[in-house]
Amino acid sequence: MDRGLGELGFADHNPMPEPFDDWRMLREDLPRYFDEVAKARAEFPQLNIKLGLECDFIPGQEKWIEELAGMAEWDYLIGSVHYLPEGWEVDNPKYLSRHTGGAAEEIWASYWRLYAQCIRSGLFDFVAHPDLPKKFGIHPAGDLRRYYDGAIAALAESGVPYEINTAGWRKDCAEQYPAHEFIELAHAAGVPVLISSDAHTPGDVGAGFVEAAALAKSCGYTETLRFTRRKRFTVPLL
Repeated sequence: MDRGLGELGFADHNPMPEPFDDWRMLREDLPRYFDEVAKARAEFPQLNIKLGLECDFIPGQEKWIEELAGMAEWDYLIGSVHYLPEGWEVDNPKYLSRHTGGAAEEIWASYWRLYAQCIRSGLFDFVAHPDLPKKFGIHPAGDLRRYYDGAIAALAESGVPYEINTAGWRKDCAEQYPAHEFIELAHAAGVPVLISSDAHTPGDVGAGFVEAAALAKSCGYTETLRFTRRKRFTVPLL
């Protein structure tokens, strides 16, 4: 199916120096990953295929991310937060019960502090799914902009872009990552934006792009970004 995409980007989850969890590639998988992307480029020369990596920001592992950055001619490295400092995955269904019973305030505060550190680390070309803890439709009461402010300040001060991630529409929260209010604040602060479908299956590639672009434009955006060899280029938001 022709989805009218200007490029197709791969971004598997980064390996860790040693086996770490059961949902990311292993260190020894990297050569195969490079080979598969090279094979796709050769087989479909009409497509603009990009090589990327989504990297978990975990304090103490910064040197490993720097090492990974030198292992290939990446088009982009994406920073993300899945693991809270307390040591568990904020988006893993097996920990869903931890989000209940009034724990949302503590979880969100912990997540957003770490997310700001991720942004300020200088390791990444853009950051992924900013308000991931809402995946299960659970969030603190009241105006959530109190959690966004620190991340928006970090984005604006560092010049790091963020993504509108359409995968949230396919989760319990039934809302893109990040929330509309975050997008409005980010635009007002002059923070660049990208749009990603965060596809884990072929059918999800490009899913929700039309709606996400309309949302971005409703918040004032007229441009988005593309990356080649970790250099970014501005393109019109169509």
